[in-house]
Amino acid sequence: MTVGNTGNWWRGGVIYQIYPRSFQDTTGDGIGDLPGITRRLTYVAELGVDAIWLSPFFKSPMADMGYDVSDYLDVDPMFGTLDDFRALVGEAHRLGLKVIIDQVLSHTSDQHPWFSESRSSKDNARADWYVWADAKPDGTAPNNWMSIFGGPGWEWDGTRKQYYMHNFLTSQPDLNFHCKAVQDALLETVRFWLDLGVDGFRLDTVNYYFCDDKLRDNPPMLGDDDAAGLDAPDVNPYGFQKHIYDKTRPENIGFLKRFRALLDEYDDRASVGEVGDGARSLKTVADYTAGNDKLHMCYTFDFLGPDFSPGHIRKCVENYFATVSDGWVCWAFSNHDVDRHVSRFAKTEAEREPVARLAISVLATLKGSICLYQGEELGLPQAELAFEDLRDPYGIRFWPSYKGRDGCRTPMPWSNVPPNAGFSTAEKPWLPVPEAHLALSVFEQAPLPDTVYNHYRATLAFRGEHDALFDGEIAFLDSDNDDVLMFTRSKGNETLLFVFNFAAIPQSVPLHMAVGHVDTLDFPGMTAVLNGAGVELGGFDGFCARI
Repeated sequence: MTVGNTGNWWRGGVIYQIYPRSFQDTTGDGIGDLPGITRRLTYVAELGVDAIWLSPFFKSPMADMGYDVSDYLDVDPMFGTLDDFRALVGEAHRLGLKVIIDQVLSHTSDQHPWFSESRSSKDNARADWYVWADAKPDGTAPNNWMSIFGGPGWEWDGTRKQYYMHNFLTSQPDLNFHCKAVQDALLETVRFWLDLGVDGFRLDTVNYYFCDDKLRDNPPMLGDDDAAGLDAPDVNPYGFQKHIYDKTRPENIGFLKRFRALLDEYDDRASVGEVGDGARSLKTVADYTAGNDKLHMCYTFDFLGPDFSPGHIRKCVENYFATVSDGWVCWAFSNHDVDRHVSRFAKTEAEREPVARLAISVLATLKGSICLYQGEELGLPQAELAFEDLRDPYGIRFWPSYKGRDGCRTPMPWSNVPPNAGFSTAEKPWLPVPEAHLALSVFEQAPLPDTVYNHYRATLAFRGEHDALFDGEIAFLDSDNDDVLMFTRSKGNETLLFVFNFAAIPQSVPLHMAVGHVDTLDFPGMTAVLNGAGVELGGFDGFCARI
């Protein structure tokens, strides 16, 4: 547990994301499950994190791997039972781990009973629980809104003889948050999990809850405008629009206040929102975390792209704290929706391991909470899968120009034994285990001190030993070298200086500041040394000193 992290555990905490399908299978069906997670929680705790985040395990037809919920109050049988979940929470708490679960509130599955009733007529009790609209006189969709998963954001329903809105798959109809009964019902599902002992919620697509009640067309994205960024890959026409009417509506603030008020009825609970909003992301985060009555923290897609450079990191962090005055951020380099970061950041295969080490050293010393994605502590690269192995509807839709998200969702390699690396006894798991991952398994890395895995453990332990890294201030220092990142973290009487070399070649970095006495610290896995008035860094190296 992070130093000083006894009250607001989420503030400066380290969160470990678990993708249940791919963590540990205990039934032999090739799909990970809740008992498998419980079995491996000691491993997670020994890594040195504060909390786990579980991607969806709710009952679902799995059209979008669980992000299409058909019952918010139950566990899908492929993952286990509610009793299995209770056992997981109990074991996590015994080990000192908080439990965060993914809450998918913006939409349901079309198999949810709410939608079945809503689509049955225009005058039933839940007729207005989803976003329904009449066709234009020529039969076309009500407006020009697009789906992130490709194509129009509207689907015709022959029973109601109306269109319904969907931001994602056609089987994921959007709930109508303008209807208070919808908000009430969703908040009751949140209360259910709070009563089961969960410590927090990761809110999927938190800025998508409301759409414009007048259903106005989105304007086009003009040449001088900032593009949609990582909201969608550039092969997707979703990026052709400014999404000012189909998401990030002002009414969202009111619902977030209701959500926070519910959490505040319970002790020590937290919320983290996922904000995918292109150029507006920082302003949206500021709005959603301002004051003490909405979200506890948010994360954006700033570090989830290909840019891993001192200039980019400094710009993102400084812009965040300049824009978000009293909110909090959660930084991450990888998650279940993007290519694994060693494959995005490393220019060659030989660079993957040193880049993996550098990345966690940088991430763990920034101001904010951090989120790790299962397997990144092993330095796993992105898996290359054949089309016939894909399960992600997004990748199947845009193949081959976009390969989807399956490459970062392959099973966790616990052992070096093919074909399934200790993940499952099934003849064929839901996704294959890449052969390249076998040599990077927990079995291979855990016993040896000089591995990416043990570098993660040492770096997280270092973070936990310094109060300045919990919630201390950050100040960037100018460098004449574009490959060098320098900043300080300060709290109370402690100021720590960090210098990082993002290049593969050694760097000699003069310290252009009056630092007074420099007390070099043993920074895990880093070999840089002071040399007179400067620092000598190896390739992808780092330096830390108390000044």
